[in-house]
Amino acid sequence: MSPHSSRELLPRRASFRPHEPIAIEVRGAVAAGPARVFYLGELVAEIDWRGGDLLLPALAEGGYGVELDGLGTAVEVAAEPRRRLRYGFVASYAPDKDIGGVIDMVRRLHLTGVQFYDWAYRHADLMGGGESYRDALDQPIALATVRALVGAVQQAGSRALGYAAVYAVGPKEWDRWQHQALVTATGTPYGLGDFLFILDPAAPDWLGHFTADLAAATAALGFDGYHLDQYGYPRRAQRADGAAVDVGASFVTLIDAVREALPAAHLVFNNVNDFPTRRSAASRQDAVYIEPWAPQLTLQHLADTVTRARGFGGDKPVVLAAYQHIYDTAPAEAADRATALTMAALFSHGGTQLLAGEADRLLCDPYYVRNHVMAASTAALLKRWYDFLVVHDALLMPSELTDVTNAYAGPYNNELDLSYAGAGLSETAAAGTVWRRIVANGDQVIVHLINLTAQSDTLWDAARAAPGEVGAGTLRFRLSGTRPPRVRVADPDAGGRLTDVAVRADGDFAEAVLPALAVWQVVLVEG
Repeated sequence: MSPHSSRELLPRRASFRPHEPIAIEVRGAVAAGPARVFYLGELVAEIDWRGGDLLLPALAEGGYGVELDGLGTAVEVAAEPRRRLRYGFVASYAPDKDIGGVIDMVRRLHLTGVQFYDWAYRHADLMGGGESYRDALDQPIALATVRALVGAVQQAGSRALGYAAVYAVGPKEWDRWQHQALVTATGTPYGLGDFLFILDPAAPDWLGHFTADLAAATAALGFDGYHLDQYGYPRRAQRADGAAVDVGASFVTLIDAVREALPAAHLVFNNVNDFPTRRSAASRQDAVYIEPWAPQLTLQHLADTVTRARGFGGDKPVVLAAYQHIYDTAPAEAADRATALTMAALFSHGGTQLLAGEADRLLCDPYYVRNHVMAASTAALLKRWYDFLVVHDALLMPSELTDVTNAYAGPYNNELDLSYAGAGLSETAAAGTVWRRIVANGDQVIVHLINLTAQSDTLWDAARAAPGEVGAGTLRFRLSGTRPPRVRVADPDAGGRLTDVAVRADGDFAEAVLPALAVWQVVLVEG
């Protein structure tokens, strides 16, 4: 049974180009009537829908909310599709695979990239298995299924990225490559158990082979680009010939070589536990992708990692592969709360999360084949929050956003702050508080409020308690003119659209009472 609703609005594409027809499929029993299109809470179009696809007028670039008969969805219009990466995955390619549910997921969550995990014959021989084979871990692969998925993902307005490990060689291919092995101080080759061995990713003969393999896969299967994977070790090592290797530098050399061989490819490199993000983020790839492990265990760690990555990568989107292992050990309700807090931490700092894929799966393990079937509650949560992410893109993702918490909050600054009768505030993710962050973009001030009041710790991959009851918040800010600014609030679990709250002048200051905080609120102060 599908966890997804039978009544829904489903955009025909995950992302639309300007001047491209914008169509939304209307599924289930939906009453005819007015469909409304909003940009940052403002009504920009109204369509009298009577049946068939909901066709929207031409829209300028940006993220839009669409509402019809109590249903909602989001639409992204973007001239440069690589500016955002909302990342999903597929991990099965059997001959009889039904790909319809996968494509629905791409459209439902507006996924702009899909990682094709473990599609290849072998790590060091991507295309050597013919049209049908068992992969290195004995999963059935049909290239006809891979091609069908690639084409359908592209037709749905997303990008298909083939998985490729950048320095891994299996036992059958090792004789050919062991002269480039990376070895420990005692001469033992680095590897992943006895399953894979690791070589210098910048070795010239390996680079020639690897880039030729990628080019052949592109020609045969139509991938838009590649997810370039590593295992996080070693950082420095000896090569088999005794030469010292700085592996971070070798990774950058490899990324540049792949870019030269495939100039149009969309490239995403995995910085395992933030290594070597400082170097790779500025290289010729298209996103900053990080797989966090211990000691990156708290919500604050995730926030700090995204902030560093945005600083290193400039305008590149930042994605964290924050696997929610908690779904394997906790009830869906408690695990969903962990995911909500993880998304709140990431989205509020300008990052996204690789979590959902296939037709109904969640990542709870780095071997993507070991995934988790999502409950209906999880499916509904992700739809709400990914719609919210797209609709409020202009408040969450631009590189121009600047953190001004330290310049605005607190009694010394006395510029803008919050208070709650039942909770304290913190500039960091502290258990028992409301985590408050203030950012600015031109005349806009955006306040993020994340409710940690009922949590005993701030681990992101742990069962979470229900949000604490903190009641309404009071926003107080200094006036810069005679006219009070406009204040609006949005919550992904409460309508998902910016709505006005009353503002009351108080001398040189003004106050606004905010709705009760659930998990995450975004407050927009303008004017």
